[in-house]
Amino acid sequence: MAILKNTYTLKEITEFWLSGNSAELSDENKKSIQKSATFLTKYLKESKTPVYGINTGFGSLQNVAVPENELHELQRNLLITHAAGTGNYLPDNLVRLMLLLKILNIAKSHSAVRLEVVERLLFFYNYQYTPKVHEQGSLGASGDLAPLSEMCLPLLGIGEMHHPDLGNISAADVLQKHGLEKLVLEPKEALALINGTQFMLAHAIELYRISQNILDKLSVISAFSADVYLCRNEPHFPQLHSVRSHTGQIKIAAEMLEFLKQSPMQKVNRPAVQDPYSFRCIPQVHGASYDAFQYCFSVWETELNSVTDNPTVFEDDNLILSGGNFHGQPLALTLDYAAMALSELGSISERRIYLLISGQRGLPAFLSPNPGTDSGYMIAQYSAASMASQNKQLCTPASVDTIMSSNGQEDHVSMGANAAIKSLKVAENVTSILGIELLCACQAANFRKENSFPKAELVNQEMGVSATLHMHVPMHELIAKAATWIKA
Repeated sequence: MAILKNTYTLKEITEFWLSGNSAELSDENKKSIQKSATFLTKYLKESKTPVYGINTGFGSLQNVAVPENELHELQRNLLITHAAGTGNYLPDNLVRLMLLLKILNIAKSHSAVRLEVVERLLFFYNYQYTPKVHEQGSLGASGDLAPLSEMCLPLLGIGEMHHPDLGNISAADVLQKHGLEKLVLEPKEALALINGTQFMLAHAIELYRISQNILDKLSVISAFSADVYLCRNEPHFPQLHSVRSHTGQIKIAAEMLEFLKQSPMQKVNRPAVQDPYSFRCIPQVHGASYDAFQYCFSVWETELNSVTDNPTVFEDDNLILSGGNFHGQPLALTLDYAAMALSELGSISERRIYLLISGQRGLPAFLSPNPGTDSGYMIAQYSAASMASQNKQLCTPASVDTIMSSNGQEDHVSMGANAAIKSLKVAENVTSILGIELLCACQAANFRKENSFPKAELVNQEMGVSATLHMHVPMHELIAKAATWIKA
């Protein structure tokens, strides 16, 4: 059982989420959460001013006053009517991350949600009861309303959940099994639960995790490809990059040069004075993506430690402020940017694949030991090209789109949820493209007399690629194995 902290880095929250550890609030957080809820109760008794979403309707119904005897019904109805998601269900691990992020958000004590509500969410998280949440439905403004509503319906004993041992189970049965009562939500509680960016942010953190895995393996794969394609190593010399001092470019060039300097294959005569851009410009292209990721990660880390519901309670100032912290624009823009940065890694990787199978520089056509009878890696390149092109289609920015909703009250939305969904598809494609490049590098090494650098040789042994393996094992199995190595 781990005590939740007030602030996290992306690395820390990712490690905690993936650890499977149970979570617990600190005593300090418990007190501040309850203090926030108590303040709201007192404020409503003393103030005659309507407060949005607490004693009024929602969205364009903001000016409709709700009588005191209907305030509980207002919150209940909010969850039920807003649970309007469609499409595929999210994977359990993403929903669990959403739960964790919502708990952390409320624990900052600007939401006026009672402690028992937060502890019920913690119960679901710790006992691995994961709400079933649809993928589609959020506009990325007013919070991720539809998915967060579906995530929080089980508080009312409504909806379906999934457990690793019990399978699908109704929320009502979960509560009955553990002797728990359905919660009756107090004013503002449902609104606080569904106003927020936790759907988008969970996808961003998953994208961070995948991107880190890709960045960890990227230079190994591309240096291996460059080595077996008999590329020159001068494009990675530090003098070249010192006069164009982008951080990522310098970092990638240093990694590439360090690997290539260790390779016995570098002693082989280089057949060309200059190599194609997909090899020669690796530091510039990979480095630009690296720098893009660092910016995106900094925005996501800020969001991780922010309050994103509405209205926001400031008891020390005796204020309840209605604003727009739920608007997902910071996430929408960076999710689009990260997807483009990833797509470029896949695009340049596919070009290296194309060159490796092109029958040049002493390598056989399609890396086949018997071209004609055996098509070798011909169709693996087709798959890489298919994914690279799909990524280009997916990288049309979602964040430049908007559509009016709530009868015009919510007239500019971020579309960050759509950016989030497609960014993970881009990441999945890039992982597979790089896996295909790794396989081609391993296969090309079979036609060279000299070894490559030690790290490449270790990976080559792990992949077990022989000159004829592809004729005995379906190519999709080899690609899946290589992609799994990148994900590890």
